[in-house]
Amino acid sequence: MIKLRTLLLVCALLASLVCTSLLTIGGRADGGPNHQVLNNNYGVSGGNVNDISRRFCCSGTLGSLVQDTTGALYILSNNHVLARSDQATVGEDISQPGLVDNNCVAPRIVADFTTAPALGSNVDAALAALRPGTMNTTGAIEDIGTISSVVKLPTVGLAVAKSGRTTGFTTGTIGSINTSVSVRYPKSCGANGGSAVTYRNQVVINSSTFSAGGDSGSLIVSNNSASCHQPVALLFAGSSTTTIGNPISDVLVALSAKLGLTVSFVGGICTAATTAFEPKLSAVGGQVELSPLAVERVTGVLRAVEREIMARPGVIGIGVGAAGKLSNEAAIVIYVDRTAPPADLPTSIEGVKVRTIYTDPIIAY
Repeated sequence: MIKLRTLLLVCALLASLVCTSLLTIGGRADGGPNHQVLNNNYGVSGGNVNDISRRFCCSGTLGSLVQDTTGALYILSNNHVLARSDQATVGEDISQPGLVDNNCVAPRIVADFTTAPALGSNVDAALAALRPGTMNTTGAIEDIGTISSVVKLPTVGLAVAKSGRTTGFTTGTIGSINTSVSVRYPKSCGANGGSAVTYRNQVVINSSTFSAGGDSGSLIVSNNSASCHQPVALLFAGSSTTTIGNPISDVLVALSAKLGLTVSFVGGICTAATTAFEPKLSAVGGQVELSPLAVERVTGVLRAVEREIMARPGVIGIGVGAAGKLSNEAAIVIYVDRTAPPADLPTSIEGVKVRTIYTDPIIAY
């Protein structure tokens, strides 16, 4: 989630002057200005109007549109975007655009916070009931269009895309799956420090351009078919070189249990054509797709060691990916905090290669 800083100046005697100076923290140039202004599509700026402190206001991305079995419509985003990291009460206003794109003043209200699985439940997700006559009811995402209502399992090397508040429309490939990762959460909007939450079985895109602060809540979709973008993961965290997403099937299961009604995506009915597996380069990013059998074998080795490896100093993630960018060999991928002292890590485990990737601390942004 991105934050903006508000500076307050107190003037003399009985009068005071409040001067709002906006300083972007942790973001980058937008991939499309339409993501940060009034927009009826999804994949754009938004958030909880109460996500504000004395010095900062915070916002993220209103990622996509879902529905329950009664036909009621909801905006899907993150707990830390819509629910203020477990702090929101039912009915709190959700705005579009977010506070950060309206001088920390609440713009139009488009939804009401409804529910969110608690942080620590292995997903960072939330729903807000869409208000009639505000955003579109087709589920169209800015720069992507109408998506498939049929979800897709994440696989290493799968070409993906997302549309978000800060970096707009971007593409990449999945670098690892079945990934345990430690994610830092600030105590409140704009605060430093905070606690870490460990997630298991997460999706990781290894890229310095796929996302940035403020893109949290974006829907990650498949990008291997121009006419059929299937939901794959819900973006909720990252570093300067990684993006982390909850597998979308886990998100839907958790939200359905919390809401008490089955939740599904609003969109078309399409699935990309499937054929017998054949190793090939992904259409975007040059990552080789891995065979399911190879991933399954390495995942078995991973499960036996992941807790011990994650406990080592400096290790912030471990999952299954490729041994190299152009390799079709499955490997254990370890993510290491490059700001920490060097970690003592193996180069192979039970005959499985270990690939080490150095990055910054992973934060919910």
